[in-house]
Amino acid sequence: MARERIKLSRKKLRLDKVAMRRRFKSKDDYLARESQAQKDMLALQQAYFHQGLRGVIVFEGWDASGKGGAIRRLTARLDPRGTKVWPIGPPGADEQGRHYLYRFWARLPTPGTIAVFDRSWYGRVLVERVDELVEAAAWQRAYDEINQFEHLLLADGVRLAKLFLHITPDEQLRRFQERLHNPFKRWKLTADDLRNWAHWDAYKTAYEDMFDRTSTREAPWTVIPGNHKWTARVQVLEEVTAQLGRGIDVAPPPLDPGVVAAAESALGLRIAPATDTAPDS
Repeated sequence: MARERIKLSRKKLRLDKVAMRRRFKSKDDYLARESQAQKDMLALQQAYFHQGLRGVIVFEGWDASGKGGAIRRLTARLDPRGTKVWPIGPPGADEQGRHYLYRFWARLPTPGTIAVFDRSWYGRVLVERVDELVEAAAWQRAYDEINQFEHLLLADGVRLAKLFLHITPDEQLRRFQERLHNPFKRWKLTADDLRNWAHWDAYKTAYEDMFDRTSTREAPWTVIPGNHKWTARVQVLEEVTAQLGRGIDVAPPPLDPGVVAAAESALGLRIAPATDTAPDS
């Protein structure tokens, strides 16, 4: 059976063209915006639970671009039972020798939950390409394989958001220096990070090829300017809620009349009609 043709996005994403502007003038402004966005994310998670929906969030980006911090803010108010964060590194011994997508199939969300991938299946066309860990034919073939993989997820009802955090070389160097001097952040800086610094241009080419070949109309990439962490964190939250929440009613479902009757009978409570309130963790 012939595969369905997947249409690529017409928008060309070029990292040199990303506007790295600041947005917030004060910490109070940032915290207020972040708090509202986190409440919106919690409402969305609860809607996914009640409606049996599945969401996948993919994070890619430069080393030290703020993926971990953004993910922490994204999940801060969420129920951990309904969200799973998958930090992706080199494949384990039981995963080597299998198709590279195998370990990602095994980590897909169950109904009512959201899976967050801190790096992802795109490693095949990024680090494995730049470091020549696989033959050229393998990573060149992977663009179509990834598009088909994501098409299958979407066709099965999975909601997908793909975010790339971008920082400039000067900002990356500043963050590397900060990590070297901060004993609580040193663990974040690895020999691989330092080696990758020398391959900035090669990674930039790989990232832009990834955008060109896998930013499809049904699963587009969104580039997040990451030089200013406050701006990036809020934009991540707002992009995820917008993309995963498109067309979804996030209003809480009404109380089950049977549960209300049982509560009134067993507990002697009189259940008043519910009022709309913002969700809280």
